[in-house]
Amino acid sequence: MNDKLQILQDKIAEAMRGGGQERIDDQHRKGKLTARERLHFLLDPGSFEEIGMLVTHRSSDFGMENQLILGDGVVTGYGTINGRLVYVFSQDFTVFGGSLSETHAEKICKIMDMAMKNGAPIIGLNDSGGARIQEGVNSLGGYADIFYRNVMASGVVPQISAIMGPCAGGAVYSPAITDFILMVEGTSYMFVTGPNVVKTVTNEEVSAEDLGGAMAHATKSGVTHFTADNGLECIALIKKLLSYLPQNCEDTPPALHYTPGDEERPQLQYLIPEDSQQPYDMREVIHGIVDEGSFLEVHKDYADNIVVGFARLAGKVVGIVGNQPISLAGVLDANSSRKGARFVRFCDSFNIPLLVLVDVPGFLPGTDQEWNGIIVHGAKLLYAFSEATVPRVTLITRKAYGGAYDVMNSKHIGADLNFAWPTAEIAVMGAKGASEIIFRKEIQAAQDPQAVLAEKEREYQEKFANPYRTAARGFVDEVIQPKDTRRKLIKAFAMLGNKVAHLPRKKHGNIPL
Repeated sequence: MNDKLQILQDKIAEAMRGGGQERIDDQHRKGKLTARERLHFLLDPGSFEEIGMLVTHRSSDFGMENQLILGDGVVTGYGTINGRLVYVFSQDFTVFGGSLSETHAEKICKIMDMAMKNGAPIIGLNDSGGARIQEGVNSLGGYADIFYRNVMASGVVPQISAIMGPCAGGAVYSPAITDFILMVEGTSYMFVTGPNVVKTVTNEEVSAEDLGGAMAHATKSGVTHFTADNGLECIALIKKLLSYLPQNCEDTPPALHYTPGDEERPQLQYLIPEDSQQPYDMREVIHGIVDEGSFLEVHKDYADNIVVGFARLAGKVVGIVGNQPISLAGVLDANSSRKGARFVRFCDSFNIPLLVLVDVPGFLPGTDQEWNGIIVHGAKLLYAFSEATVPRVTLITRKAYGGAYDVMNSKHIGADLNFAWPTAEIAVMGAKGASEIIFRKEIQAAQDPQAVLAEKEREYQEKFANPYRTAARGFVDEVIQPKDTRRKLIKAFAMLGNKVAHLPRKKHGNIPL
């Protein structure tokens, strides 16, 4: 018996070594944690239970039968984060460069299946050179098995992908299907084809960092939602993000205990500038409304003319979508529409109520936008809001012009409650543009066209650039003082806490992709 116990202990020790001390040291020299170190910092102490520690690959080509390493390049299992069950996989770059084999994929698929059955989040720590070339189509099939499960799990359990090292070729599609992607600056990258292939095909000279590094995807492509300076910061971000998310689509987001107090926020009273052309930071509105320090911005560096993120209001999680006047005056364009739509659909999938803050002068005009599909991208945001069945509350702080008024969670597309500040301007377009159209002949015939235009602008401004005509029609439920906003919103979401809404029976809609 002692001999058999010793054999088991030896195998466990062998598995824990991964690719060996030399490769572990090399990982550390690159500023990267090992697969097991990452899980150590991610999960509650002593909570990790490993599944598949003794798995080895089945390949016998190219001498692979002589290179059997226990675990086969990925550590899989389950544990808890702040007491909540999660399923995890952590790719081990010290073993065959973390490359994905048939058995490596099977291990990941196994914990994904368990997560679906038990209704808990899936967290993937990616650090892989891609498909294991020696296994050919078996490796490709393994990727496809994972992709399929990503799709089946979408909207059922939260899926989070942390890119802790390379992620290239087919490997990028699994993270792309998941709900959130985090990248580490300087040590992680994502691309379908690497710099060498780009050089061969297009003759472009580009580094891996410039092509698919963390900041490239945070600012240019929008592929990644969060960036971190190092692996530990990335892991801390995962934990923070998870604190806003429910376990599954049947669950509600975790609420914190909240003691009611003075909910008046005087600093909001004079936040909006007197000049409607002058910008302000919508984040100041958000921070003035939500629980102190609770706002977690998502996609912070991408399409910054719209702000999205999670926060707490009286201890309860809400998803926030707000136009950002300090960037492009808060207009909606192709990128901001896609960013907003994706976030809205996530919140609706996981029972997170939506708070929409509106200051939008319209959609961005120009050939670049039209040729890049602003019509379809804008329709995505419209579709996402219209389809959402979670509690939806809108606050118009200033401009709500044209079709963008409709799109930004208006009463007409199913918002539950719509508030406006006295500074709200709700109309087809701004006063100057509207006056130039309505009074064109009168202005052209005048001896002093500019004076007439200015007079007509004032007339239009007084008549339409306010929230009261909209309130008279019931499209705005209440015009409120800014200082009362937090109190009003807390009561509104509490009232909507038991909302039930059902979409028409169908297989699924055809969102304009």
